[in-house]
Amino acid sequence: MMWVEDDLGQGVPCLESRSEPIDGNVYKMYHGTSSHAADQIMKTGFKQSSVGMLGCGVYLSRDLAKASRYPLGLPENQRVVIRVRVRVGRVKKIDYQGHPMQKTWHDHGYDTAWCPPGCGMVRSNLEEDCVWDPKRIEVTKVIRPRTGAGPFYDR
Repeated sequence: MMWVEDDLGQGVPCLESRSEPIDGNVYKMYHGTSSHAADQIMKTGFKQSSVGMLGCGVYLSRDLAKASRYPLGLPENQRVVIRVRVRVGRVKKIDYQGHPMQKTWHDHGYDTAWCPPGCGMVRSNLEEDCVWDPKRIEVTKVIRPRTGAGPFYDR
């Protein structure tokens, strides 16, 4: 299968996932989910996860390949990826397990936690972000897989 999308628009950078996000910027990110959950998100907006590797927040990635893997265990043809614009606010880099702010970054004035790729925090070794306030996230498109088109890609 292939995931197809177009550019987010002029003035919104698609920062490579290995590049550290800059405080206050707006970035294109992705959230992988089921078709049913995507319908709920479109109706009521994103909700914070109550648990997770980085604590409470909405889990996203600037890496389409990472987002397209979720939810784990769900057949690929039942997954969708929601493309979003995120105002990251103040960003805290969390790059190792047991980091003193791993789950408390928001209590220290940060809006987004960022795990860089290859740091050992995520089993896939891909980039991950956790955004505390769902109001910082604007849905721009729901990307559905196209059957028989090959691997996932972003263009």
